[in-house]
Amino acid sequence: MPDPRDHRVLIPIDVLEGQTVPATVIDAFASIPVVLLGYREIPDQTGPDQARDQYGDRMQAELAELRSVFEDVGCDVTTRSAFTHDRLKTFERVAVDASCDAVLVLNPAPILETILVAIRSDVNVEYIAQLLETILAGTDLELTLFHVASDEDGREAGSVLLETARSELVAAGVDDSRIDGTVVVDDSPTAAILEAAADHDLLVAGESQPSIRRFVFRDRAERLARRTVDPVLVIRGEYLESQRDDETGNGETDG
Repeated sequence: MPDPRDHRVLIPIDVLEGQTVPATVIDAFASIPVVLLGYREIPDQTGPDQARDQYGDRMQAELAELRSVFEDVGCDVTTRSAFTHDRLKTFERVAVDASCDAVLVLNPAPILETILVAIRSDVNVEYIAQLLETILAGTDLELTLFHVASDEDGREAGSVLLETARSELVAAGVDDSRIDGTVVVDDSPTAAILEAAADHDLLVAGESQPSIRRFVFRDRAERLARRTVDPVLVIRGEYLESQRDDETGNGETDG
């Protein structure tokens, strides 16, 4: 069984705009270390140091209050803050720097009982299973493994893929009775995932490109996050490229 300390989830929050983490999400992620990233995207004409001088104390106070809520449920939590001209670049950099397995795109979550896990044929299901086992520990959450085949010829391969994923989850310590599986045929994976997600409370998707910015915020996951009312957890690829930008040219400061 994997050590929960081997995993970590990044949760970006615009706390200065009043964004919060739903209590249901806090409870569900109590078993896994999280990094709370308080951020504020600032206009090009505003310097990061200027923004920090003006809003830094308030940012830290809001983060401290939110951190205490996570700590009250026994969560291992750290905080980071950033005033940046490019929030997407910041999310990616912090995820890499803090060795986060996944990024949680927040949406309201009045209840959190079921998880839809969208699995493609080209992802590392063992890696996803180990992270999911850590998240599921200490909860009653149930999950549905979901695969979209492009045609009927791909349905059987999809079923094999989901059985492999189920086996990995069971091997990681998840009770088989908590796992369901569904394969559908659809030429629009995004539409099929959205339709299925409507019957679940949290959507989990694997990263399809070696860049959080390209996938989470400029690709399918962005459309999923914008068009579903559920939180979306995007699991990073096991070998995420780590292209570091010059911070002074990035217009960013954090701490």
